[in-house]
Amino acid sequence: MREMRCAGTVRTCVRLLFLLLLTATVLLAPAPGLTPTAMTVPPAAPDPTVPAVGRAWPVGSRPPILRGWEPPTTPYGPGHRGVDLAALPGAPVRAVAAGRVSFAGRVAGKGVVSVELSGTGDPPLRVTYEPVRVSVRKGDEVAAGEVVGTVEAAGSHCTGTCVHWGLRRGETYLDPLSVLPSWLLRRGPSRLLPVLGVPLPP
Repeated sequence: MREMRCAGTVRTCVRLLFLLLLTATVLLAPAPGLTPTAMTVPPAAPDPTVPAVGRAWPVGSRPPILRGWEPPTTPYGPGHRGVDLAALPGAPVRAVAAGRVSFAGRVAGKGVVSVELSGTGDPPLRVTYEPVRVSVRKGDEVAAGEVVGTVEAAGSHCTGTCVHWGLRRGETYLDPLSVLPSWLLRRGPSRLLPVLGVPLPP
């Protein structure tokens, strides 16, 4: 095995080695609090039958996706007919696009809001959010980004609190991420953060 040579004192070499190991650890460590599913980038090829009319995320500006869209292979088969977005209790839930509230109430003890999206065909696309403390009524017209309720602390099927966001056209479930344009789906640029509190070698 070849020896690694380091110019300077032993102390300088140890500092350099420590900085290299610390930098590698920081760069290779996963983001805290995010599961692999939460870090998954949405599909590059959205559903061509779904117009990208969305102008806002239902919660936050780019919430972690706790569980993605998993379409069932049969109409009654297992799957995940929507997307679970991490959210704190009491956080505002917003309409992703303009439309009319088609349902606002409780289903099986959970608050649910459904909005038919304007200009999305016949039958129109319909988004659903749950569990939500509802602040709109059936028939209300809502604008993109308008608050339709707040996240309820109970009723979520996630380990923590989340909002289940669904999308349907008629009786067909679709990937809700398909209504968001690419500029809303993109993550910000990667940035290297400084390592603080570590003295530089002389």
